[in-house]
Amino acid sequence: MPESLRIAGAARGPAIRFTFDGVELPGHVGESLAAALMAQGVRRLRDGVDDTPRGAFCLMGLCQDCLVRVDGVPVEACRTTLRAGLMAERLR
Repeated sequence: MPESLRIAGAARGPAIRFTFDGVELPGHVGESLAAALMAQGVRRLRDGVDDTPRGAFCLMGLCQDCLVRVDGVPVEACRTTLRAGLMAERLR
């Protein structure tokens, strides 16, 4: 993974760990899954029907480009609050 893209000095909740596609990543309580993934340099969240990469686009739950699977259920990463131990994966 690339170096974190987080803004230095920004206030945030306690640090936690979550998993995306089998890789354990750091995040913070209260942030969205999409924000935590972007902070770690993860941009591709799924592939469109034409195999083009899709990721967080509107960041408010309208476009559904950020659909991922959490605990086996498709959810929007931008509307999913991060929690310790969350297990997410790309939709295939």
